[in-house]
Amino acid sequence: MNPQKEFGLGVVIGKFLPPHRGHHFLIDTAISRCAAVVVIVCEKPGDPVPGALRQAWLQEMHPAADVRLIDDRYDENDSRVWAENTIRWLGRAPDAVFTSEHYGDAYAAHMGCRHVMVDQPRQAVPCSGTIVRNDPFAQWEHLSPPVRGWYAKRIVVLGAESTGTTTLAKALSEYFKTWWVAEYGREYSFEKQSRGETNWRTEEFMEIAREQTRREDLAAREANRILICDTNSFVTTLWHRRYMGFDSPALNDLAKHCRADLYLLTGDEIPFVQDGLRDGEAIRHEMHRWFEEGLIGQKGSPWILVRGPAETRLAQAVAACSFMAS
Repeated sequence: MNPQKEFGLGVVIGKFLPPHRGHHFLIDTAISRCAAVVVIVCEKPGDPVPGALRQAWLQEMHPAADVRLIDDRYDENDSRVWAENTIRWLGRAPDAVFTSEHYGDAYAAHMGCRHVMVDQPRQAVPCSGTIVRNDPFAQWEHLSPPVRGWYAKRIVVLGAESTGTTTLAKALSEYFKTWWVAEYGREYSFEKQSRGETNWRTEEFMEIAREQTRREDLAAREANRILICDTNSFVTTLWHRRYMGFDSPALNDLAKHCRADLYLLTGDEIPFVQDGLRDGEAIRHEMHRWFEEGLIGQKGSPWILVRGPAETRLAQAVAACSFMAS
């Protein structure tokens, strides 16, 4: 045992549904006092946040701990059963159990180890998993970046060429004081054009969709409750159709996993503006129809059409988004 540590092996066990600052305080306390710490994440079927995600989040936030996931099929009030299983999972009895609950006394006693109670009255961190699940936005400051990324609402601005998507996305991010994710496909197209390349391949659209999603997921971790996205992988499927002339089943399957809590479709009634990259003025209205048809076919993702001058569109979008950011 590390001579500077009070205990050898410490255990922290719970649902962590979801992890919050109180859990981090508990685990950090165990790490500070133990040479080694095992965190046991309990998962039941139907949990609102998958156990594997909770395990990954805790492992990311506490790299010094060994975070394990177990199938919770036991009576939560039977401390003896939990103690016997903990010894089996660890291969030995721990030296200390760290909890913020009174069950820790009986649980530790059955393993013959110490129970260290940490902030049981929730004074250091006034938070709980139930409170977070009921209103994650109200508890935002108690959530770590990966958990914020899970709960952040994603607003996707989309539309045909030169319909003001980027203008609206920037304006929304400024209004809600949050992050926005630029259109990676535009960046990719600019670089492609600068190399003198004109032919497209399906693999390029797959790359664009994956990178757009990666950037979106990273930005969601830093978002202020909602994230504004200037396009997403669903939109990439329509640009594939526009340039390739057909749909890609593989790309469509990829897009089925994109997250969108609200789509804002920009109207095509405004004048077309050439910026040096755009080449779709002749089919802009047809593409707008594709977007409308695609959104109608989306299941579970609401959408609205915003039209008019920039300030009118912003007002329409803010009204649609405000209930998410409250």
